[in-house]
Amino acid sequence: MNFLEGEEMGTLWFGGSIYTMEKENATVEAVFTEDGRIIDTGSLRLLSTAYENRIQEKIDLHGKTMLPGLVDSHMHLIGHGEKLMRLNLAGMKSREAVLEALRVQTDQFSAGEWIIAEGWNENEWVDSELILADELDEISSEHPILIKRVCRHAAVINSKAMEMLGLDEHMVVPAGGVAGRSKNGGLNGLFKDAAMDAVLKALPPVTNEYLNKALTLAVKDCHRLGLVGVHTEDLNYYSGFHPTYKAFLDVMEEKGLTLKCHLLVHHGVVDEMYAGGHRFKSRNGSIEFGPMKIFADGSLGGRTALLGQPYADDPETNGVAIHPLTELKSLVAKARSLRMPVAVHAIGDLAFEYLLDAIEEHPPKEGQRDRLIHAQILRRDLIDRAKRLPVVLDIQPVFVTSDFPWVMDRVGRENMTYNYAWKTLLDEGLKCAGGSDAPIEELNPLLGIYAAAVRKKLDEDGTVYGESERLSVYEAISLFTKGSAYAAINEGETGTIAPGKCADFTVLDQDPFRVNHEALLHTKAVMTVINGETVFEI
Repeated sequence: MNFLEGEEMGTLWFGGSIYTMEKENATVEAVFTEDGRIIDTGSLRLLSTAYENRIQEKIDLHGKTMLPGLVDSHMHLIGHGEKLMRLNLAGMKSREAVLEALRVQTDQFSAGEWIIAEGWNENEWVDSELILADELDEISSEHPILIKRVCRHAAVINSKAMEMLGLDEHMVVPAGGVAGRSKNGGLNGLFKDAAMDAVLKALPPVTNEYLNKALTLAVKDCHRLGLVGVHTEDLNYYSGFHPTYKAFLDVMEEKGLTLKCHLLVHHGVVDEMYAGGHRFKSRNGSIEFGPMKIFADGSLGGRTALLGQPYADDPETNGVAIHPLTELKSLVAKARSLRMPVAVHAIGDLAFEYLLDAIEEHPPKEGQRDRLIHAQILRRDLIDRAKRLPVVLDIQPVFVTSDFPWVMDRVGRENMTYNYAWKTLLDEGLKCAGGSDAPIEELNPLLGIYAAAVRKKLDEDGTVYGESERLSVYEAISLFTKGSAYAAINEGETGTIAPGKCADFTVLDQDPFRVNHEALLHTKAVMTVINGETVFEI
């Protein structure tokens, strides 16, 4: 072939283990890319000869392993950046450690400045009694303090924060929310789900500089971890749709920090998106609009995930429906009127059931797929119904490392047959995508792959939780490649290494198919490539 004047010159990738992920154990010797696309794959000799006059650069992988670019199918990009900026309470094993960290943090801020911390998890503490406003008041009466639970479905604030936000015992708790009360009827500082959302919306608005900083940190961390893209939900939480979308444009386009962002659009701002001329799957550079996001329930940690039976460790509740069934159906119908699929947070089996009811009554348009996020607590009948619908289950395998063993006591060990049942879902023919739910969990996709394949906690004696539900390494990696592509209806563009697809690659320092499972935890990205451009390399 002769190189024509003005034609893009290409790159030949070779010298390592190149897994196409088109099927298990499928490998090629070399890949030729040009203008951000994969032109051809095959043997090094044949590609070197066929494209001799078009090869501008040769990249030797030096024995490393190339995969299709890894994509996190469910996370919160700005929230991950905030986690990198703020006090991180994740991993602290006692309430005393949390309180001490807050004292140290408070000493570094002037009176009146907000102290915001992320990630407490009382299930990991020796003493699981919650920290409430009175103890935060002992740390400071001059600083407003807000601490978010790891699930981001609960938060605690101190009295100074309640005073500044105008919250008192007369607060009207929104539907789908919980406000904790002390014995005298006053607020104790604990707010869950819709009540927490009301608190967060009352906080002072963040600046453009703040959003840009959080996004910049998050994008660079994605590159470091080998992620070429994310499906992220941020547009309803930071001063509204337009400032948040502008921050994405600023960072992705003006700063040139390329990351393929598939934006889930919260139903609270979908009208703003539509009024701005955007539609489902419309794009601006590396930014693409995705489905309408809805919350059907809360979290297992806060006992607000909606179950079909009472919680085994708290029979007085079976969780919280963020929207009554009729309202949930109306929201799904609204998405259809905008020609959008939905992406719905549904952890509990009753929430999942409500969502199936809504989708069956208001199915997506031809060619679209709805996304059922988390799908942790299921039943046989729900799986059978889901199989008949155009849906993708957006799962977070890393939850196995953080939710066990306490989740078994929370929902009842006798009810665990179809919970966190990733292998069953795949074997039943359901399509699944893999995400982290960062910043709730760690963003590292190798941790998610490990969790799917091993199903053990990281700091315990090796107990396997649900051995029959373990995935093969191929199935686990497929969640973050083919699965993520399918969830975004981008399987024609990404997810495998094949001619015509985007030149998105993750290069690892070890071969995940050949090392033992424990070595997955120590496997690192050494190169991240988006549209043929290397955005990270060590």
